[in-house]
Amino acid sequence: MRLNGFKRKSKMAIKSEYRSSYCGNVTPNNVGQKVTVAGWVHRRRDHGGVIFIDLRDHTGIVQLVFNPTTYPALDHAHTLRSEFVISVVGTVTKRSDATINKNMATGEIEIVADSLTVINKSLPLPFNVADEDENISEELRLTYRYLDLRTSRMQDTLRLRHNMIHVMRNYLHELEFCDIETPILSKSTPGGARDYLVPSRLNPGKFYALPQSPQIYKQLLMVGGMNKYYQIARCFRDEALRADRQPEFTQLDIEMAFTDEKNVREVIEGLMAALWEKFFGKKLALPLNVFEYKDVYDKYGSDKPDLRFDLPIQNITTLFESTTLKFLQSTLKNGGQIGALCIKDYAFSRAELESWVSRTIKEFGGSGMLYIRFDEDGKPNSPVASFLPEDFLTQAQKVVPGITAKDTLFIVAGDYNKSWLTLGKLRTNLGHELKLIDKSQDHLFWVTRFPLFEYDEETKNWVSCHHPFTSPEVGSDLSKPGGITARSYDLVWNGYEIGGGSIRIHDDKIQEQMFTLLGIGKEEAEQKFGFLLNAFKLGCPPHGGIALGIDRLIMMFAKISNIRDTIAFPKNQSGICMMMEAPTPVEAQQLRDLQIRSTYVAPEEK
Repeated sequence: MRLNGFKRKSKMAIKSEYRSSYCGNVTPNNVGQKVTVAGWVHRRRDHGGVIFIDLRDHTGIVQLVFNPTTYPALDHAHTLRSEFVISVVGTVTKRSDATINKNMATGEIEIVADSLTVINKSLPLPFNVADEDENISEELRLTYRYLDLRTSRMQDTLRLRHNMIHVMRNYLHELEFCDIETPILSKSTPGGARDYLVPSRLNPGKFYALPQSPQIYKQLLMVGGMNKYYQIARCFRDEALRADRQPEFTQLDIEMAFTDEKNVREVIEGLMAALWEKFFGKKLALPLNVFEYKDVYDKYGSDKPDLRFDLPIQNITTLFESTTLKFLQSTLKNGGQIGALCIKDYAFSRAELESWVSRTIKEFGGSGMLYIRFDEDGKPNSPVASFLPEDFLTQAQKVVPGITAKDTLFIVAGDYNKSWLTLGKLRTNLGHELKLIDKSQDHLFWVTRFPLFEYDEETKNWVSCHHPFTSPEVGSDLSKPGGITARSYDLVWNGYEIGGGSIRIHDDKIQEQMFTLLGIGKEEAEQKFGFLLNAFKLGCPPHGGIALGIDRLIMMFAKISNIRDTIAFPKNQSGICMMMEAPTPVEAQQLRDLQIRSTYVAPEEK
């Protein structure tokens, strides 16, 4: 289904020696007119002396006819092959009723050629652009990305990206936001991921960092009196990659002075409503629902749950208070909890159940998973059935609403946070694989009041859940970091976080306290953030903002599953550009200019 507000048809072509009209713009209104069109040979068919060419440009496809009565140099047309770049002059004619192609926008007409110019030939292709075969490996598509970009799939997605950003800019312009660029070469500061570093030739031994986000700059813009800022910002994070993450990505970055959470949410809700109406042709029901982090995590084991299906986590700790199962006794003794997912009316085979146990351990980070299903008479059927009372189903019905003998419990026990995280991943995968998700629905909502800190068992330090400039809830006691909630908010859509932000700290004393809690001493804070702390002492307004992931937004609107297909020239999951074969070694002289020496030794050289 094509999104509303997004059409391949373009306005009148800019006339040149190569074309007077775009392929997709030729209509029955042009019958009898002489036109010049240019593009790529999409398909070629030889029908006994008459050659038919489907010619493609960015607007679509039009059929060309090379007939010996109007184009005597038929041998020239015989040389045409897929992806040759050509320009053709011809007369627009109406097709007979029997030859109309209802599957093509220009299917009522064709262009009878009387002149052909081959602008550029093409070697045999590594894959067929016209067929758009979904079985082509991603490695091959990324290696020849310039060919992949010619497909209607990529043309449509990149045009959607352009149109969506255009709507964003217009919307924010109407609200008097100011588009301001911030530096790409910046300072390395503690963040959520590793920085990409850039050595400075003019300052040997020193490095710039590529920005993980414009966070500090946009706060400084608020100090500088810019009331409403936005930017289509490039960001860089050296972190593990996956299908919905890239080392360099684009976000819509927003910051507002003298604002609060409600103001920020209202601005974003208005933007989403504009996008919804433009590209889905629907009204978005506002205001969006707002849930607190602790509630969604307790119910779904995730801070970005997919609400298109109803499979909540059931806390069944009380059901096993008197259990004789030693591993559950140990869990309860250590203050752990027991959670379960109740899968309704699904008859799992033994092999399926064991597969889910294995996946829970290998893929979802669990230490184990216990399943309990029931016989027709309601007796528990499980590897631990001998440890369960015969009336277990009756007891379970007091804890798990609506459970019947047709249902199956998937149970995970242990530390609450870890167990619920495992159950959340298990829930998501069950939703997809058991086809529980109603894909006709869209659930867009806010999650708020996240924890401000989490404790890192490895370093024995508190770390910031968002970033160190996030404001704590008003009245928070910073001497008790474990219970503090943040003035933060995430926008969630069908299981994806598509944006996140917070109200920022604007008081230098509170910011210094935050640094201290995070193990950043005064000297380090002054070295890394002195400019920010000084700015806070010179008249800093309260401020807050948000960033929306544009790549992920496009992925959601285009209804595709791979974020790389929303980007013109992406990296693969190893951070490599297959087309340019980057990154690459550089010449020794370049390193000498930077006064850098590489100590890396390739494995084959060791």
